[in-house]
Formats: sequence, C-alpha cells, structure tokens
Amino acid sequence: MKILIVLTSHDQLGDTGRKTGFWLEELAAPYYAFTDAGAQIVLASPKGGQPPLDPKSNEPDFQTDLTRRFEADPAATAQLASTVRLDSVRQQDFDAVFYPGGHGPLWDLANDNHSIALIESFIAANKPVALVCHAPGVLRDVKAADGSPLVAGKKVTGFTNSEEAGVGLTDVVPFLVEDMLQAAGGQYSKGPDWGAYVVSDGLLITGQNPGSSAETAAVLVKHLGTSGNA
Repeated sequence: MKILIVLTSHDQLGDTGRKTGFWLEELAAPYYAFTDAGAQIVLASPKGGQPPLDPKSNEPDFQTDLTRRFEADPAATAQLASTVRLDSVRQQDFDAVFYPGGHGPLWDLANDNHSIALIESFIAANKPVALVCHAPGVLRDVKAADGSPLVAGKKVTGFTNSEEAGVGLTDVVPFLVEDMLQAAGGQYSKGPDWGAYVVSDGLLITGQNPGSSAETAAVLVKHLGTSGNA
C-alpha cells in the first residue's frame, strides 16, 4: 500500500512572532505505523522541501520513543527534508492520505485549493482520509459530491476548544477546530483533554490531539487492510 502524508509549510504563529509548523509526534507515530505495516510513504507539503517543525513539539516534555526514533532515522529525516510539492501529487497514485496537525495547517492547508481538491478526489475514489489534532481544520472548505460540507452529518473529532485554551492560543488561531467542525454540520464528539480519542465514519478518520496520532494511523491501516488495498 502507498500512503500520502501532507504537511504544512506555514511557520508563523499568527502575529505572535513565534514559530509554528507541524507537530513532530503527529508525523512520527503515523510514519512508523505505516512503514512498520509495510506501506510506502510519500511526504508532501504546499511549498515542497523541508517543512517547518513546531519547535515546541520537540521540547523534552513532548518527545516520545517514536519522535526520537524518527530523528535518529536517516531515511526518515532525508525524506522530510525533501517533501514533494503538494500540487505535484495525484490521488490515483495512493491508497490513502494522512494529515498530521500542528497549528500550521490552519493557516495554509485549510485554504489550499490543491489540498481541498485532493481530499475531495480521495473521497470520490472511495479512499480513506485521516487527519489528527488541528488537521481536521483543513476540511473546512472540502465539499462532498453534492456540494455540501464533507463533514456534514459525519462523526468527527479534532483539537478541542478547551485544549486550545490550555495552550493559550484561542485568540491567535484563525479559527477553532471544534467550532468549525460543528458549524459545518459535523457530529462532533471528544474525549478527555489530551487523551487518545479517534472517530471513524466511513472514509473519514479523525483524531483529537497529538496523543491520538498513533491510534488514528492504526485505524487507517486497519481500514486499508479490510478494504483490500494492503
């Protein structure tokens, strides 16, 4: 199986002067869930090349065995340093797509026409789309075949308003993931703050926060295995 992972290219945390980007655990845990399952992985980002890492995600408190494994893996870090441009990838070449979070996607991928069209094409081709933490925010303008919001009527989760408040960024982010998913008609649910929580509804798989990334990836792998794409 072949899985596309789409990362942000945005590195500015609003007007704070601080850096953001993708969250390391949300890449590392799925990366190894996929590679250990025998999947081939392609990393993409809007600008291509090395995507920005949220520096906070690499602080000691947020490091895990998998983030350390990733950083010590020459093949993984080389692949990360040379992501392909998002506008160069095609749904036809992959079995599934996975979006890690971090705050960056709220600024670029949520508005990226290539990302929007790519997700729509995966759904139209009956292929799963998985997103974790802030990444469900990139579904904001994605439409179903009938023109309604993709998440309308679907069970979804994503970074909670209380988790955003907990990191002090409620007034910094361009929109709140929980609010957006509900406004788009999603059947939003959540678990305890910072606990692993994953929701699956047909082709759409969403995880609540960084701690949900491994489980979100595992659900995607299981979906591919049962659908005959493995």
